[in-house]
Amino acid sequence: MVTLDSSIADIYSSPVGHDVLTMACNWAQIPTWILQTPLMKVLKIKSLSRFTKDLDENFYQTLIQLINAEQDTPPSIDGEIKHTWWKEAVFYQIYPRTFMDSNDDGIGDLQGIIDRLDYLKDLGVDALWLSPIYDSPLDDNGYDIRDYYKIHKDLGTMEDFKRLLQEVHKRDMKLIMDLVVNHTSDEHRWFQEALKDPNSPYRNYYFLYPQDNSTPPNNWESFFSGGAWNKYEEEKLWGLHLFSKKQMDLNWDNPDLRKDIIQMINDYLDLGVDGFRMDVINLISKTKGLPDGNEKLGKMMGYCGIEHYFYGPHLHEYLHEIHEKAFKPHNAFSVGEVPGLSMALSQMVTSDEREELDMAFSFDLLESPGHTRYEDYRYDLNAYRDQIHEWMTHYGNHCWMALFYNNHDNPRMVSKVDNTHQYDRQIATLLAIMQMTLKGTPFIFQGDEMGLTNYNFTSINQIHDIEGINLYHELIKTMSEEEAFSIIKAGTRDHTRMMLPWNKASKETMGSLYQDAHVSMIKIYKELIHLRKTHQALIYGDYHCLSSKHNTYIYERATENETCIIECNLSNSVLKAHNYPDMHRVFPSRVENAGLLGPYEARIYIKDTSNASH
Repeated sequence: MVTLDSSIADIYSSPVGHDVLTMACNWAQIPTWILQTPLMKVLKIKSLSRFTKDLDENFYQTLIQLINAEQDTPPSIDGEIKHTWWKEAVFYQIYPRTFMDSNDDGIGDLQGIIDRLDYLKDLGVDALWLSPIYDSPLDDNGYDIRDYYKIHKDLGTMEDFKRLLQEVHKRDMKLIMDLVVNHTSDEHRWFQEALKDPNSPYRNYYFLYPQDNSTPPNNWESFFSGGAWNKYEEEKLWGLHLFSKKQMDLNWDNPDLRKDIIQMINDYLDLGVDGFRMDVINLISKTKGLPDGNEKLGKMMGYCGIEHYFYGPHLHEYLHEIHEKAFKPHNAFSVGEVPGLSMALSQMVTSDEREELDMAFSFDLLESPGHTRYEDYRYDLNAYRDQIHEWMTHYGNHCWMALFYNNHDNPRMVSKVDNTHQYDRQIATLLAIMQMTLKGTPFIFQGDEMGLTNYNFTSINQIHDIEGINLYHELIKTMSEEEAFSIIKAGTRDHTRMMLPWNKASKETMGSLYQDAHVSMIKIYKELIHLRKTHQALIYGDYHCLSSKHNTYIYERATENETCIIECNLSNSVLKAHNYPDMHRVFPSRVENAGLLGPYEARIYIKDTSNASH
């Protein structure tokens, strides 16, 4: 058990302590290797508190309580890797409303996805992940579900979905859906009945507290700005929402709620769905009584109260229950979105032996340390190299990474690295090479394969993202509208939610920049995906970093039969390239100067043996 007499080494050896200290270092822009220095390793918590006057004893007691709540340790990193289809697959995330519009109404739809299945198959995609297609008021673009058993009318019908599923399987591809079960829309039947009838069995499906006074039940903050409580005057109730005011958190401590959710999951799996991406799934367990959050800890972690639910007391129990009662019987795949969990805690929910999640999306690598999405800064690929190396080295053979740079919740990585457009193709290719050759499963987000960059929004009136809109209204209380908009523009989720340039209308919206460039990027992605699939070393091979000098990343993937070396230039400068006389360069097929690496250039070499010939 950790106490005030425990050392930094004691804290860092525990999964919660490891991730909280990692988060603290990133927040303070301090490299995590400092935690491993002899002086820091022996430093006691009570001694540390003397140097951090702004952090009181309550802060450290809260931290200790959080650490001691998890007594298990991460699994061993050694051992054989279990071979499964989802480790070998290339996934492609589709944001249905902006993927393909089949009827020219300005909204993507299920028929549009069907129309592009041959394109995705030809690209080399093995599995599709659909962002929510369920009936929804669209307060948060479909992540506020009104009816789990109904398809949103803009996208199609349940018959359209069944036909999509059939067409996907006909092409030997798989389909996973988005599972949004931390919350529902406030228009969901459950919530409507819970609100109006105190004796309803659904009253305890949510966190509805009596309104004794004008003060909310606790000081928790919403991820979408402001407090996390709605006030229902007529019913004299407070209702918890960690996200938008129309996304009401579900009470997973209620066994009837869990039974209904698991039934819904099984119904879709029975239909033939191959698995689910599970939205903010690590938030489903909250500390009993919903106590106040520590404000100083909340500032460090981003949101007041988050220590009471980002790794809640029954998280493992509930994840295992879903696995045992739904995923395991169907041999279905699961990948969880786990905001706040870094490497050690991700190990705790994804290791083979625990039977909870197959994989997890960790957001650690989407921002440079010390930065947030709502900052206009240049992403440091050197920092990415250092962080991904930690994961490659220490995540272990019993856990498996989800490799991604973009999704529906983040701006385009190409623009974060350099927004001048001078090196768009080079950066897009570099990211694709690393994604297809590092240890893990690639998740392409729609448009990645076209090399798409951020959209040049010019007005807040163009923003549809509820998170960005809420933040904008918070910001203009203390700064000018121009300053506030520049912050929103840097981080809005709408950058990756623009219609893909398939047809004339969407090409005009996206701009001529993409009309010429995206075809050549598609060819590059096809070639890289083919390389990954034809060389087992790029999937199951061991990983070794050969060089991590500034602006350089050279690593090896190796099996008994073949060795691959990937050499990357992480900068806009020209670097000297290494010579590998016993290797065969397989990508790119031609280079201007073999002795030099151009800006953001990367190359793939494979040992010239019969098993690795190409």
